[in-house]
Amino acid sequence: MNPAKIRDKSKKISWLLRHGATEAGLSMDTAGWAPIEQVLQHLRICRADLDVIVRDNNKARFELRDTQIRACQGHSLRTTPVTLEGLESTWYRYEGSARIWHGTGLAALEGIHAQGILPSARTHVHLAASTSSTVGKRFKVQVLLAVSVQRMHDAGLDLWSAPNGVVLARRVPVEAIEGALAQSKKAEAQARRAAGPFPWLEEGGKD
Repeated sequence: MNPAKIRDKSKKISWLLRHGATEAGLSMDTAGWAPIEQVLQHLRICRADLDVIVRDNNKARFELRDTQIRACQGHSLRTTPVTLEGLESTWYRYEGSARIWHGTGLAALEGIHAQGILPSARTHVHLAASTSSTVGKRFKVQVLLAVSVQRMHDAGLDLWSAPNGVVLARRVPVEAIEGALAQSKKAEAQARRAAGPFPWLEEGGKD
């Protein structure tokens, strides 16, 4: 299987396991596990190809267990059978104490300042354990929001770690957000003007 086909099939598996199970008629339990055979039939691939797709995914999005497969996180609540409790029962309690990070765009900051970070149609908010992490944040984000683990605990909110290292929370209240770190030239310009609803942290941004 060539790299382009791997990327295409990876996207299709991601949609199926995270968002499309109900529409596709895929059997799935509350923790997101689905039969491998059904996934192979739906995508018209063989098991060897599936193993390559899982192995080569740059964010380790998929997890295999005996005759089952699932997406580690990122499920839509309305279009899959997963539940918050079902997923959390298979994740690990997050044990870190340093800041964790949520990637977003400049346009979202005012809404986050008003409501905190919400998962929207997903089950959980995705966070990263470090600014250099390849998981837990969107590609080419403009801003990283620093989240205090201690403040999350003070608010009575649990933090979880998926098998691929993504940190997860049901929501992040405004009071747990310590500041913003610029990740684009546009964000750096705002930081220099001290513009925006959150204090800007002193660390070099990225293009």
